[in-house]
Amino acid sequence: MSQTENPEIAAARAAALREQIHRHAQLYYVQDAPELPDAEYDKLFQELQAIEAAHPELLTPDSPTQRVIGKVLDGFTPVRHAVAMLSIRTETDTEASGARSFDERVRRELKLGADAPPVEYAAELKFDGLAMNLRYERGLLVQAATRGDGETGEDVTQNVRTIGQIPLRLSGCTAPVLEVRGEVYMRRDDFEALNERQLAANEKTFVNPRNTAAGAIRQLDPALAAQRPLSFFAYGLGEVQGWDVPATHSAMLDALQTFGLPVCADRAVVQGAEGLVSFHQAMGAKRDQLPFDIDGIVYKVNSLELQRQLGFVTREPRWAVAHKYPAQEQVTRLNGIDIQVGRTGKLTPVAKLEPVFVGGTTVSNATLHNLFELRRKKVRVGDQVIVRRAGDVIPEIVGVVPGVRPSYVPNFRMPKACPICASAVARERGGIDHRCTGGLFCPAQRKQAMLHFAGRRALDIEGLGDKLVDQLVDAGIVTSLPGLYKLGVAKLAALDRMAEKSAQNIVDALEKSKNTTLARFLFGLGIRQIGEATAKDLARHFGSMDRIMDASVEQLLEVRDVGPIVAQSIHQFFQQPHNREVVEQLRAAGLSWEEGDGAGEQGPRPLLGKTLVLTGTLPTLSRDAAKDMIEAAGGKVSGSVSKKTHYVVAGDEAGSKLDKARELGLVVLDEAGLLALLEQPPT
Repeated sequence: MSQTENPEIAAARAAALREQIHRHAQLYYVQDAPELPDAEYDKLFQELQAIEAAHPELLTPDSPTQRVIGKVLDGFTPVRHAVAMLSIRTETDTEASGARSFDERVRRELKLGADAPPVEYAAELKFDGLAMNLRYERGLLVQAATRGDGETGEDVTQNVRTIGQIPLRLSGCTAPVLEVRGEVYMRRDDFEALNERQLAANEKTFVNPRNTAAGAIRQLDPALAAQRPLSFFAYGLGEVQGWDVPATHSAMLDALQTFGLPVCADRAVVQGAEGLVSFHQAMGAKRDQLPFDIDGIVYKVNSLELQRQLGFVTREPRWAVAHKYPAQEQVTRLNGIDIQVGRTGKLTPVAKLEPVFVGGTTVSNATLHNLFELRRKKVRVGDQVIVRRAGDVIPEIVGVVPGVRPSYVPNFRMPKACPICASAVARERGGIDHRCTGGLFCPAQRKQAMLHFAGRRALDIEGLGDKLVDQLVDAGIVTSLPGLYKLGVAKLAALDRMAEKSAQNIVDALEKSKNTTLARFLFGLGIRQIGEATAKDLARHFGSMDRIMDASVEQLLEVRDVGPIVAQSIHQFFQQPHNREVVEQLRAAGLSWEEGDGAGEQGPRPLLGKTLVLTGTLPTLSRDAAKDMIEAAGGKVSGSVSKKTHYVVAGDEAGSKLDKARELGLVVLDEAGLLALLEQPPT
């Protein structure tokens, strides 16, 4: 009897093979020190495949044979991050003074005197790839999600399983939950080899490693994703349960490495500002020799306790910063200036250049930002200009090579009408950007308008994402917001990669969205300067859509927190006949909301001036519902606990925010306590 026929022998052999293959994959993909020739590795892999085929009950989720699995997806499932994936501030001063400024800010926040010892920092590379959250439960990889908007990403587990560097099972870690954060990227040599294969197959080549990696992760077919060679570096944590996190960032990275996760070797623990400067300079000198692209250095306060003390400002940590490098520059001729209308209506002058190779790619277009920048740089058509890839991504014109202008050329002027829709172009008082006032009417703004309208905090139309909006607009199926409500199952199901069930779900979501609130509808229109809070204040003050549309600038200025710029933006939007027509067409499509008598009165506001933090899961209220109730009562909801927090509302699995609240001696409420607080008269 062969080992594949005897279940007990097969089970033992399969377990041994999995261990061997995991070990050799770690040596190959992570440590770059393979011990076996490829042919021998393939034999082990094929033997395991044969055993699993003969005994399907032996197949485990972490088996190396499961790296490429699953059918082609209809779309990606949204994933709500248990711990938000926040961005870090970028230090635009690329000189040594940028590092010193960060150190000064940290010392000031920690109230360290001039004679206090230097702060210890972890310095690491800023990779040019795609941020990823890997969720391990009891050591097994159960989910991979993109950053998305920081709160909600997309489930890309099937594609991430194809990345050999990412272990399907952690070594020596059985924590109930360990979320590892890092960067998916593509090495330069892998990128070049991929393009050579594309050329040989007479298929399109890719522009740069970063976009190619991002595109691979977002393939709906994991077999296609597997064809693109991706790599991964771990650099942080998300949600953690049942694991004692080390006391420093550097020790945490060391621990992740022992679990079998790839961590970049080009990192260091340094002391004070001068340590940061030295690391920045050393990596700058080494940058061109690195096998992958970076766009700067990341500095983090090494002590996790000091990180907690420093906390966050807005949604960025005070304890970390990204320090960029000076961009590469070249000289070329400016052949002309075009106008590009962005998705928010901003008009941007775009330089048409004599093609030039800069920053690793050929550049023929570069941004001139706005008219004031263009004037400041004294740029005119025919000039020899200095081109830079700002942040190594967006080419821009730095300035003009003096003394070589061929003859007199008049100054460039911004158009008075939008080149896309012919609506008036306006510049806000005191602002620098010129914008198309066409709003919902302008084709250039159409996609952004639809995505904003469908957003979670607006009409909340589930399933109406970037890809679908691109298809609908590019094919001319939908040309305005009211057109969304004319979509039927048959029309949607006819789109590429759209199943009938998915089409029905979208039609159902559109129907559900028709019953909304005045504040959500107003916010969903995407009026410049109108955020959620202002939309709610307008809805409370006027109580009626018609009153808001007909309000004068003076009447709008009576609303809380509405200043001259915001009032002018609202008034100008509703002065456009086509914007008013969109509102009426949406009403005709069946959208409705509750409207009050709108006498300028507001209900009781017991939380006026108070800041609250929500943490954990409340028994009956969703987080959004609780936030709406707090804001309606005049309060502000913050994402982090500090001494300025008045109340912390805690539910089940509240976590570190509750611990912080107790540390600071803050008032902690449960759901019942919050509801009671909302019923109190204002103080």
